[in-house]
Amino acid sequence: MRLLALLIGLLLASPLAAAEREVMPGEGSLAAAVAGAEPGDVLKLSDGAYAGPVTVDRPLAITGPRGAVVDGQGLGSVVTISAPDVTLTGFTVTGSGRVNQELDAGVKILQGADRARIEGLLVTGNMHGIDVHGGRDAAVVANEIVGTNSPRMNERGNGIYVWNSPGTLLEGNVIRYGRDGIFSNASADSVYRGNVMRDLRFAVHFMYTRNTEVSGNVSIGNHLGFAIMFSNRAKILNNLSLGDREHGLMLNYANNADVTGNLVRGGTKKCLFIYNAHKNLIWDNRFEGCGIGIHFTAGSEKNVLTGNAFIANREQVRYVGTRNMEWSHEGRGNFWSDHPAFDLNGDGIADSFYRPNDLMDQILWSQPAASLLIGSPAVQLVRWSQRDFPATLPGGVRDSAPLMRPLTISVPPEILAHEAEAAGRWTEGNNDDTDPDDLAAH
Repeated sequence: MRLLALLIGLLLASPLAAAEREVMPGEGSLAAAVAGAEPGDVLKLSDGAYAGPVTVDRPLAITGPRGAVVDGQGLGSVVTISAPDVTLTGFTVTGSGRVNQELDAGVKILQGADRARIEGLLVTGNMHGIDVHGGRDAAVVANEIVGTNSPRMNERGNGIYVWNSPGTLLEGNVIRYGRDGIFSNASADSVYRGNVMRDLRFAVHFMYTRNTEVSGNVSIGNHLGFAIMFSNRAKILNNLSLGDREHGLMLNYANNADVTGNLVRGGTKKCLFIYNAHKNLIWDNRFEGCGIGIHFTAGSEKNVLTGNAFIANREQVRYVGTRNMEWSHEGRGNFWSDHPAFDLNGDGIADSFYRPNDLMDQILWSQPAASLLIGSPAVQLVRWSQRDFPATLPGGVRDSAPLMRPLTISVPPEILAHEAEAAGRWTEGNNDDTDPDDLAAH
């Protein structure tokens, strides 16, 4: 009897099994299905149009093929998630409102809607693609997000916007058009991994973001690749910036970052721009074919640069400052393609130090008109004197242990095809933007 009573008690305490409910296309059918569903139910869509907007206010799974189209009809956000443990899979989301200030989005995850999972959706024709707006531990995985392409870039929305949403995972998404691919603002403790972003302002844009990993992402043909701003303890690992316009990687008021394994190549004005950024470890990256390999300014201190390769940049280093900066660490420096070095003992370290800039470089940076005198005897005399009498050199960068061979970073064949498609975009004068101040606004 005791055993029977225990079994009856367990049965009564167990929740009913989740039901699968077919939802037919039509006006209001999805909203009605959500309102009539029990927590844990699975709503299955089929090909056809589902009019929105709709709010998911209980733990549910909604799944369907790409041909199932949830259309917000231009009213606010298309699908708003306000409950925890909601999953959206497979279908198409389109037709949000166009009010940028309200963050109208294809999918919006509100505060308290924890553990949402958004997977395999086509999110197209919306102001913002997916807005993770306060929900914790969201997973946004393998979605295709196609943003707007209005003439003014700052009037477009972001592919994925993450605000105050710790624990967010963004993985394997493909994002094209819009403003920023991933904009992370006032968030922390997240992973943004393996996303491909094209034809945007910034691929990844951090503002006030902490303890977040950006790894294995690809930025192609954007105005700027990876902008880490006013942020702390970021991990920027194994990303590709290919054919971006302004900077491949920017550290602006970014501190304590680990930057390693990244490739910046081709078309970019500056491979790496460091502005007032401190205590960053920058190692084993490859910076190739840029106007400036690294631009280092505004009092940035205590950064470590080692094992990097600077290859065929028109100007390898632009250091704006007067301090003496050592860019080797524990006997290991960086590779410089313009350093005519020898290695007589075969240890892989050049026998002579590398110094990229002299007094004339600093004069040319501050007074560009002086370039007219670059071939004059006076300029050549100054450079000769600095070479033979190093005590006359100003403060600047020195690498005491340059490497003899550069590291290589491979690019997958499908990414090489996208890189070739974007090649030459900026040299042809196509800025993809009619507003010259777009990059200054954040």
